[in-house]
Amino acid sequence: MHRLRGLDVSTILLHSWKGNGRENRPTLMYTLDDYDYHLPEALVAQTPATDRDGSRLLHLNRNSGVVSHWHFHDIVNLLRPSDVLVVNNTRVIPGRLHGRKATGGKAELLILDYGETDGRGSDDFNRLYRCLIKASKQAAAGTRIIFDEGLVAEVQDFSNGVYTVAFSAPEPFDGLLSRIGRMPLPPYIKRDETQPDEADRMRYQTVYAREQGAIAAPTAGLHFTDQVLSRIREKGVAVTAVTLHVGYGTFLPVRVDDIRDHRMHEEWFSIPEETARIVSRAKTGGRRVVAVGTTSVRTLEYATGSDGILHPGSGRCDLFIYPGYPFKTVDAMITNFHLPRSTLLMLVSAFAGRETILHTYDKAVDEKYRFFSYGDAMFID
Repeated sequence: MHRLRGLDVSTILLHSWKGNGRENRPTLMYTLDDYDYHLPEALVAQTPATDRDGSRLLHLNRNSGVVSHWHFHDIVNLLRPSDVLVVNNTRVIPGRLHGRKATGGKAELLILDYGETDGRGSDDFNRLYRCLIKASKQAAAGTRIIFDEGLVAEVQDFSNGVYTVAFSAPEPFDGLLSRIGRMPLPPYIKRDETQPDEADRMRYQTVYAREQGAIAAPTAGLHFTDQVLSRIREKGVAVTAVTLHVGYGTFLPVRVDDIRDHRMHEEWFSIPEETARIVSRAKTGGRRVVAVGTTSVRTLEYATGSDGILHPGSGRCDLFIYPGYPFKTVDAMITNFHLPRSTLLMLVSAFAGRETILHTYDKAVDEKYRFFSYGDAMFID
């Protein structure tokens, strides 16, 4: 891992060129190895903090590099009365299903596009979704998978690693899924799949989750409580929401050496007119826009036009933010600590500087902060 401490940006850009079709393009910070760091396994959080707002909070001033240590309920003190706080109100679905093929082999299925229902079945009992399937071998078209309580799935197609699956339920699909599905926790959180997941159903969900469709939580928001949000509003901070249904593409590993060759999968988003109006007025008035989580950051930046105005509407976001990206809307962010070599680590590096982020992560490791989805938080301004 390269840690070129002490070099200023102009020196880096003047002395970091390469050929092979990328003439006149800087290469430092575009190599996957440049986003690696050492993390002891013991610091990967397996459970959330006892209290949502009792998580630790590391405050990083990205201009000075100064770090200070708080608890999450102190976020109220770090926000300004003039700020606009933007949350992602997506709701995680219990979209993991464990079943067996009609031939007897085990199969695990993850629904990817639950939040996008147009044309997804003619009634409440039949649905067509894009899914991931984990089995001993690839499921061919026509493969039937049997789940609890009479739910049956049949593979229709397979393309680019994703299956199209038709579901048939003996009762309305949504209610059945809510009973037999499991929360799609990331693989680094270990669970006994034979045990109920009620605790994760509550804690792997933000208190303001509204719009069903995510297959992973916007984890920076997991630290908020209704009480903390009330105190934030009482301070004068405007709280508004966007929706981005977090998809599996956000967490796919980067498999290219030059990160500029990585392509993000699309994720469905929606920005209400009220949110666009509140954010645009804040920017016009010179007030800070504080995004809760990398999903809110990507949504805001994707929907901001070249005129600097956030536009309402919905669509699919495939924005990949890495160092060199010029932020248009987001002035500060609340986020968790991210996996090495991940697009999320690249995003926060674009916001605060790669060296600053990696140095701060080193401090967080030294201070034994808890990492990843159920871990502690950062406030970067």
